[in-house]
Amino acid sequence: MSTTGAAADPLAALGSLPGVTDSVESVRKAVDRVYGHRIMRRRSNEITSEAALRGARGSAALSGADWALEEVRRRTDFGADAEARVMGAALRLTAEAGQLLSIWRQSPLRVLARLHLVAAADNSDEVGRPRHTGEPVDEPLVELPLPEAKEMSGRLDGLAELIIAGSSAPALVTAAVVHGELLALRPFTSYNGLVARTAERIVLIGSGLDPKAICPAEVGYAELGRAAYLAALDGYVSGTPEGMAAWIAHCGKAVELGARESTAVCEALQRGAA
Repeated sequence: MSTTGAAADPLAALGSLPGVTDSVESVRKAVDRVYGHRIMRRRSNEITSEAALRGARGSAALSGADWALEEVRRRTDFGADAEARVMGAALRLTAEAGQLLSIWRQSPLRVLARLHLVAAADNSDEVGRPRHTGEPVDEPLVELPLPEAKEMSGRLDGLAELIIAGSSAPALVTAAVVHGELLALRPFTSYNGLVARTAERIVLIGSGLDPKAICPAEVGYAELGRAAYLAALDGYVSGTPEGMAAWIAHCGKAVELGARESTAVCEALQRGAA
């Protein structure tokens, strides 16, 4: 998303695109429903923990590690192979997200660097910093043209400036732009998808839309499928009003499905307590 010559609040302008207002309202209703569930008054910590686990599983699935939920619960070794490392990274990122809320609005680039460190979990030179010219990017499931390092760096700085400046845009719009821009830029040499979805989670939590992190959009993305995810991302990268609106709507639908997932967890807990 280029901010050159843009209005003072380009994120707010996206909120007025056709269909986006409806998506924002639909998401708000879905989130309100799960927060209003009677189980949330007594067992919200359990719902948050379960949402974190399911969200991590969903994010990993989009990055090539599509494991059954019970397999994620059972496993303790997340370094055995490539899929296990992806799953371990997703779980670590989900746990880390809540610790970075206070830093995000002041220093989003610092948070992104921390997220990459947590995901990669090693001390390689390229970990925890934006990629340099000529460095390859390991993100095989996203086949979009890769911006050059200089362009990537400029756009990443622009995104950080938007976050620090703040916006009157709905949380869904800001979260969708952060997510889409990070996927388009792929600023790190690895784990960009996981980092992008975690950054979206941070925005949704920190904005107050989902303060208890019980509406895991990652669950929704996995349910909607990788093909739909990549098609919507193509819309974002196109930069057209229609493409941007379609990406925001896709992100909104994912949040709604995440809220539905946690509502089902609430219902199961309620039946067990009855």
